[in-house]
Amino acid sequence: MLRKILTISGKPGLYRLLSNGRGMLIVETLDATHKRVPVYATDKVVSLGDIAMYTDDEEVPLWQVLENIKARTEGKALDIDYKQATNDELAAFFAEVLPNYDRDRVYMTHVRKLVQWYNILVAEGLTDFKPLDEEEVKESEK
Repeated sequence: MLRKILTISGKPGLYRLLSNGRGMLIVETLDATHKRVPVYATDKVVSLGDIAMYTDDEEVPLWQVLENIKARTEGKALDIDYKQATNDELAAFFAEVLPNYDRDRVYMTHVRKLVQWYNILVAEGLTDFKPLDEEEVKESEK
């Protein structure tokens, strides 16, 4: 599921990949408007399935961090206001979700984005963060 959810550098929010054309992608915003927009090859686009968070031992995939948040909140949206929360509040929250995160390489701006992304995904009803195995991927593409 996270493979088709994208973040675009310089643009707020998250986007769902709809199709790809010649030199561009067609995406839809994950908000109330569901506006469809083209994204060109010059834009930096990253799939949420490719993102990981640094820990003291290894990198933890984003889906696992989102699953930890989901377990903590019982699938509900977070009550943290990512715009007004202090760095101490964000650090305390993230320490609950991922206790051994690397405090030198994970910045609070990353945690702010994570909170924002989680709330966007929950608002859209996208709460199944675990990746599909290869057989399920082939069946879903049919």
